[in-house]
Amino acid sequence: MALARQVLCVCALLGLPLARAEPIRYSVAEEAESGSLVGELAEDAGLTPAQLSARRARLVSEDGRQHFRFEPASGRLVVAGRLDREQLCAQSDTCMLPFELLLSNPLQFFRVEVTVNDINDHSPVFPEERVTFDIPETSEPGSRFPLEVARDLDIGSNTVQAYSISPENKYFTVSYGSRAYGDKYLELVLEKELDREEQSEMGFSVIAVDGGSPPRSGNIEISIIILDVNDNAPIFTQERYVGKILENMPEGSVVLTVRASDPDAGVNGDITYQLSQAGGQSDSAFVIDPTTGEIKLTKPLDFEEADTHELSVRAKDGGGLSAICKLLVEVVDVNDNAPELVVSSFSSPLPENTVPGTVVALFTVRDRDSGANGKISCALQDQLFFSLRPAYKNYYELVTVSALDREETPQYILSVTAADAGSPPLTTTHTFTVDISDVNDNAPVFNQTSYTMYVRENNVPTVFVGAVSAADADVGLNAKVTYSLAAEQGPERPWCSCMSVNSENGHVFVLRPLDYEHLRQTEVTVSASDAGSPPLRANVTVRLVVLDENDNAPLVLYPAQESSPASSELVPVSAEAGYLVSKVVAVDADSGQNSWLSYHLLRASDPGLFSVGLQSGEVRLRRPVTERDSVKQKLVVLVRDNGKPPLSATAALSALLLKDFSDVRLPHSSPASEDQAASLTTYLIIALVFVSLLFLISTAVLVACKVCRRKELKAGPVLYAADTLQSGLADAAAAGSLPRAYCYEISLTTGSGNSEFRFLKPILPSLPPQHCAVGQGPDEEQDFPGVPVSSEDMAPDNAGTLSAGQFNALSFD
Repeated sequence: MALARQVLCVCALLGLPLARAEPIRYSVAEEAESGSLVGELAEDAGLTPAQLSARRARLVSEDGRQHFRFEPASGRLVVAGRLDREQLCAQSDTCMLPFELLLSNPLQFFRVEVTVNDINDHSPVFPEERVTFDIPETSEPGSRFPLEVARDLDIGSNTVQAYSISPENKYFTVSYGSRAYGDKYLELVLEKELDREEQSEMGFSVIAVDGGSPPRSGNIEISIIILDVNDNAPIFTQERYVGKILENMPEGSVVLTVRASDPDAGVNGDITYQLSQAGGQSDSAFVIDPTTGEIKLTKPLDFEEADTHELSVRAKDGGGLSAICKLLVEVVDVNDNAPELVVSSFSSPLPENTVPGTVVALFTVRDRDSGANGKISCALQDQLFFSLRPAYKNYYELVTVSALDREETPQYILSVTAADAGSPPLTTTHTFTVDISDVNDNAPVFNQTSYTMYVRENNVPTVFVGAVSAADADVGLNAKVTYSLAAEQGPERPWCSCMSVNSENGHVFVLRPLDYEHLRQTEVTVSASDAGSPPLRANVTVRLVVLDENDNAPLVLYPAQESSPASSELVPVSAEAGYLVSKVVAVDADSGQNSWLSYHLLRASDPGLFSVGLQSGEVRLRRPVTERDSVKQKLVVLVRDNGKPPLSATAALSALLLKDFSDVRLPHSSPASEDQAASLTTYLIIALVFVSLLFLISTAVLVACKVCRRKELKAGPVLYAADTLQSGLADAAAAGSLPRAYCYEISLTTGSGNSEFRFLKPILPSLPPQHCAVGQGPDEEQDFPGVPVSSEDMAPDNAGTLSAGQFNALSFD
C-alpha cells in the first residue's frame, strides 16, 4: 500500500503543469472602492470565459486573505474590500500583494502581483501634543533644541516634507533633515539671545506639512520657559541602540539599558529618561526606568505582528536641556504558532455517482513562524476512498480514489494533520465531513392547502398582509425555496397586478390601495420552486379579502337636495301627535356597521314640534299643532353612519301647516307680488265656475232626456218646494236642474307662482226619492228640503271661495 502511494505521488508530481514564469502585474490605489477594476486578468492570462468556468478558476493567496475578487463571467479582477496600504505593508516603500490564479483540469497557476499605491490619507502626527523647554537665558544664538519628528504613515511624497513655526517669532526657527543611518531630526534653533527679565515664558506651534495633494498637516505645542545657567545638555553613549529579545519573553524582562551623561553638577547634572514609541502608539510594550535608563517589557511581544520596534529615548537634565537617541528592538522568532490549514474550496455533499479522481477539497497550509519553524508537512489518516495529492507549493488536493456508495456509507469524516519542523513540532488537525447526496426528488410542500389574507381598503402601498411558507425535504440548494406569483391561464382567473410576494421569505404585499366598493376579494396563485436541477415546484391559492373602511358619507336620496327650490310638505293643522310629515331616505356605499344609518333632528324652526325616527328617518309630529305655531316650518335632519369616526350628511325639509288643503292663499317659499296672486286667484275662480256650469248643464240635459223617454210625458217644469231655499237654488230648481253641489280641492305649489289641480271630485248629496215628483201639474205641491246657509257663507269676504268645511255645513233634511 505504501509503495502504491509513492507511485501515485510521483505520477502526480510529474503530471503537474508548469506555472507561468513571469507574474501578471497590476497596480491599484489604496482605499479603492469595493468592485473597482484592477485589470482584465483573463485576457492577460490568455484565457476565455468558457475555459474559466470549465476549469473552475479561483484566486488563492498564501496568507488566506482575499483582497481581490475574480469575476469568471467577465474575466475581470476587481477589489474585494477596503485596501489600507499602511495596514497591509506598514512603512515599506513598495506594497505588493501576491496571489495565484488557480485552474483545474489540468492544474495550472498564474502568479499575480498587485501593487497598492499610496495616497495621502494620513496626517503627520507628533508623538506628543505639547513639549516644554527650560532654556537658560545665557543660551547663545544658534543653540539647538531637539524635537521628536512627526510621523506620517504615508510614504514617498505623501510623508512629512517641511516644518514651520506658527506664529513666527524672532527668537526661534526650525531646522530639519536626516543624519547618518537615515534618521530624521527636528530641532528648534535659537536665533536671538533670550532675556528672562524681558520675557520669562513664550509659546508657539511647530507645524508639520506633508507633500500630498491636498497637503495634510499636524502640529505640536511648544512652551518655552527661560531659565538661568545650564549650558551643558545630556549626551548619550550611543546615537543608536540596538537590542534583541525573544518573542516569548515574559512581562518585566529587561531589553537593554541606555546611558547619558551631563558634565554639569548638581541639579543641572541629574538626568531623567523618557520613552516614546515611534508613530505615537499609546499602548507601548516598553517602559523605561526614569533614573537608570533600563528598558523593560510591559507585555509579551509577537514576532508575527511586528519583528522590529523603533523607540525614542529623551534624556533631560535638571536644567531643562535634553538629548534624544534612537532605540531599535529586534524580536527573535520562536516556534509558538501551530500550522494553519485554510480551505480554498470544499465540495459537500457529493453525488453518489461521483467518478474517482474528483477533487473534493483544495486547501493550503501555512505557518506564521519563520525558518524551520515554518516548514509544514501534511498527512491523511488511512482511508480507502480518499487521498491527499500535492498541487502547487503548499497547496494540497483531497481527491476520491474509488467509487462511492451512499447506501453503504452516507457520510465520511476525514482528518488531515499538518505539522511544522520546529522543536518541539506543533500540529493542527482539520476535519472534513463529506456527505453523499441524492438527486432532487422532492417538491416543496406548503404548510396549508390554501391561504386567506385580509387587508383594509385604502391601505398604504406595499402593505404586508401575510406570508406563505413551504418546506422542501431535500438538503442544500435542493431545499432552497423561492416564491413567485404564477400566471393563471384562462379568462376566469385574470392576472392580479395588485399583489406581490417576496421571493425569499414568502411575505405577501398589496402594492396599491384597494377600494372595497370596487373589489371585495381576489385570488392569486403563489408558486414555490426549489433550486434543484431541474427545479420542482408547487402551487397554492391565496385569497385576499378586502375589509371595508368608513370612507363614504351617507347620500340623501329624498328629499333631493340639489333641486331649487325645494318642495314643501303639507301638514293639516288638525293632525295629531305622531302624524307622518315626511321620510328622509339615505344610503351609504359602505357595508356592515359603516352603513348603519341613524337620523337626528339637527335644527328646526320649532324643535319641539317635530321628531325624527332614529333608524327609519320618518319625520313625525311630536305634539298637535297649535295656533301659535308658524305656518312655514324648516327642518334640517342629520344623517350619520356608524363608522369610526362617523361620517354624516344633512337633509333640509320645509313643511306648511294648513287648516285646509283648499286654501289657495298659501305662503310661497319664493316671494310673489300681490298683483300676481290676485290675478292667479281670479283665473282659477273663472275656470272653476266655467267647468261647474258646463257640468251642471250637461247633467240637467241628460236627466231631462231620460225622464222624457221613460214617462213619455210632455215637457213640463219641475217644481221644487223651495220655501226655505235661497233664491239662487230655487231658480235653479225651477229651471229643471238638480241641486247638486261640487267641492273642488285645489293645491298650490309653494315653489312657483303657477297653480295646478290636485284632484277634482264631485260631492253629490243623496236626495230622498219621496221628495222628488216628476210629471206633476203645477197645482201639486212638493216639499223640498231646506238648506240652511249661514250668513258667513254668503259673506262678501268669501266670494268665489267655498271651503270643504263650509260645504259640509250644508245639509238637506
